[in-house]
Amino acid sequence: MRTLAIANQKGGSGKTTTSVNLAAALGEKERRVLLLDLDPQHSATAWYGVKNAGKGVLGLFVDGGDIQDFIQETGAPGVDLIPSSAWLVGVEKILAGEVGAETILRRHLEGLPQDRWDYVLMDCPPTLGVLTVNALAAARELLVPVEAHVMALSGLAQLLHTVEVVQERLNPALKVCGILACRVDARTRHAREVVERLRERSGNLVYQTLIRENIRLAECPSFGQPITQYDPRSAGAADYRALAAEVIQQEGRR
Repeated sequence: MRTLAIANQKGGSGKTTTSVNLAAALGEKERRVLLLDLDPQHSATAWYGVKNAGKGVLGLFVDGGDIQDFIQETGAPGVDLIPSSAWLVGVEKILAGEVGAETILRRHLEGLPQDRWDYVLMDCPPTLGVLTVNALAAARELLVPVEAHVMALSGLAQLLHTVEVVQERLNPALKVCGILACRVDARTRHAREVVERLRERSGNLVYQTLIRENIRLAECPSFGQPITQYDPRSAGAADYRALAAEVIQQEGRR
C-alpha cells in the first residue's frame, strides 16, 4: 500500500483537483484508493458529493476510534473517502500542546489492513500547520502540485525545506515521488518558462505529465464528479489518466 501526501502550502496550486482526479484515474485502472480529506475547506468531500460527513476526519484527531469507521464509499469506481468538514477548522487549537500530536494520523494509518487499498492519498490544506505535518509524518511519499506561475517556485523551495525537517525529526522514510505542473496554459510563454525552470531545478522529479488549464476541470466539482466521469473525453481527463499511468509506473521502484 502506497501512502502519498498531496501538499503545497500555496493556495491555488491544484492539490484538491489532483487528489480527487488522480484518485478517480487510479480507480479506473483497477487500483483501490482511499482518499483522506484533511482540508477544513472540505473541497474534496464536496467534490465527491458527500453530504453526511458529520465531524468527518476531525474524529480521528479528537475522538480516536477505528479509522475504518470513518470511511465512506464514493460514486467513483475503486475510490473510498474519509471526509472532512468545517469542524476541522478548530483542530490547531485543540491539538496545541498535545504530546505526539504530529503523529496521530500515522498511528491511525498503521491500523489499516495493508491489502485493502493500493493507495492512500491525503489532500492537505494550504498551510504548513498540524494537519499537513501529520500527513507528512504518516506518508512515505509526497506529491507536490505546482501552479505554472513564477511565484509558485519560491513556495516549492519552502515546502522542500519543510520536508527535510520532517525527515530529520519525524519521518526519515518520506520521499518526494513527483512534482506536478498544474494549470499550465501552454499558449503562454510564461507557463512554458516556468515548466522549463521546474525541470532544470528538479530534473526527473518533475512528472512528464502536465495538467493543462481546462474549463471542464473547473466545472466538474459543481456536479459532484471527478473529471473522468464528468467529461471522460476532455483534456483534463486525459491529463489525469496520464498522471495515473506515471504514478503506477513508479510502483516497481518503491
